[in-house]
Parts: sequence; C-alpha cells; structure tokens
Amino acid sequence: MSFAFDSELAVAVPMLPDLDFSKDLAGARAQTRELVAQAFGSADTTGVTVRDSSISGYDGGPDVLVRMYMPDAIESEAVLLDIHAGGFVMGDIETNHAANIELARTFGVVIVSVDYRLAPENPYPAALEDCYAALVWTAEQAAQWGCDPSRVVIQGHSAGGGLCAALALLARDRSGPHIAFQFLGVPVVDDRLETASMAAFTETPLWNRPSAEASWDCYLGAGVRGTASVSPYAAPARAEDFGRLPPAYISVMEFDPLRDEGIAYAQSLLAAGVAVELHLFPGTFHGSNLIGHAEISRRQDDEARTVLAKVLK
Repeated sequence: MSFAFDSELAVAVPMLPDLDFSKDLAGARAQTRELVAQAFGSADTTGVTVRDSSISGYDGGPDVLVRMYMPDAIESEAVLLDIHAGGFVMGDIETNHAANIELARTFGVVIVSVDYRLAPENPYPAALEDCYAALVWTAEQAAQWGCDPSRVVIQGHSAGGGLCAALALLARDRSGPHIAFQFLGVPVVDDRLETASMAAFTETPLWNRPSAEASWDCYLGAGVRGTASVSPYAAPARAEDFGRLPPAYISVMEFDPLRDEGIAYAQSLLAAGVAVELHLFPGTFHGSNLIGHAEISRRQDDEARTVLAKVLK
C-alpha cells in the first residue's frame, strides 16, 4: 500500500528498520537503541549535571532507576518528568538522554527520566507504578532543587504518552502530586483498536496495526485487549471521567494507526472542560520525526519547544 508521505520523509522510508518485536523482541530492542543513536548521536553534557538514582517503588514495589538532569543555571521553577517511548516493550533510560540534556540546558529546567519496567517480562501495571513512584519522588524532591512541587510537567511520546495520560488519571484518583501539564506526543491510549486509522494503517513504517496488537498483548497479557476487564489506567481512553485532569498538548501523525485515538482523547478532555491543544502533522507517520532533516520534523520539534517554553517558564 502506498501513502502520501511528505516527500522528504518518503525518501528515507526504505532505510528504516522493520521493528517486528512479536518475532524477535531482543533484536527489536537492539534495533531501537541503534535507531535512537543514529538519530540523536552522542550527548554533550556541557552545562548539565547528569546523575542516576535508585528510588523506592510505590507501595513497597521494587526500586526504580531515575536519571536527573540538573542544569548549571536553573531558570525554571517547574520540573519535567520524562517517560520514554517504545511500545511498552522497548526503550530504556538512554532513549531520550541526548534530548533531555538539550532540553535541560535550553530551558534551565530540572528533568527526571524514569527507567520503567518493560513488558512482557513485567506487564501492566508495572510500568505505570514505576512512573507513579518517579512522580511522587520528583514532587518530594522539587523544593530541594529550588523548584515548585506543584509545577511538575509530564512528557512522553507513543507508549510514553500513553503512560503520561494514565499517570495523570492515577495521580488525580489517588490524590497524588499535582501535575501542571501533560505533553502527549502520538499517545497510545486505547487497547480496543477500533478506529478508522487503526483499521487502515496495517503496513505503515515503524508502527502499524500488527505492532499495536503485539504491544497491547505484551502489556496486558494475551487475550486481554479489547475485553471489559481492561483498566482505564492501562488504556486511558476507557476512562469514564476526564474532569480535573491537567491541561494537555496532543500531537498526532496523519498516517499513524494511533491518529484517531489521539484525536478522540483530545475531544474527551475538551468535553470535560480540560484545556487541550491538538495538532495533526500532515504527511507524517509514527516516529517520522526521527528523520530529523525533514522540514516537517523540524516543525514538530519547533512546536514542541514552543509548547514546553510556555509551560516551563
């Protein structure tokens, strides 16, 4: 099937890897690490101190590894909690390392990145509970960094965006730390896989319907996705109450199976009175911003910076 990809993106599509983790998870994880390294290169830590810490898990859970990015000059009272992508099964604390250093340096903001447990070895709710532990720890430590514990901003893309959406629900319902803003890039929020875009995009690069099916089966367990037993903390689109959630920015890509669930999630938030900014980037596909030289990818990055600059100032 052919797609009307942006011309700069289309040229690069044949060079992208086939991340079929349903057949070779270890290989897909290695390919993901290589893809990230190629896209973002080595990190220059000038002006930023990077430190790893092991923190206590939530409610007696296992310890969680977090990585702190402390700029030499802290210019924001906010704190950014970063949750990496990877379909719940790939990625690690290195995934956003270079990007987090640049953000910390650019905005003078303290960033905490969480190395949550991956499925299928650790299915739901392991990843979410690790993220919640990191949120609690970040809010508890914020004052020591000269930051405001009520100004925690959460950021994630793909599965990381889905975990951010779930984290916002969980923090609200547990009366946990206040989340000031949620940045949801191409979020994974609905296990039912019933949208038009999910039905249509079965052969798109990097992520497609078979990828989504395998991802949810790893995260929830075989035979669980689409059933009535799935918690809204696993699939936030299933929530019945979207009120009292943090304001949000949501991005979606035109040829991404996740496109329509992201749009629907924005509409659910809006209907509940939550302030939302929604942006669909034309000619794009899931993860196409890894092709960083493309003008449309630069537009995505510029907009993300604009959004973050406003909420982190």
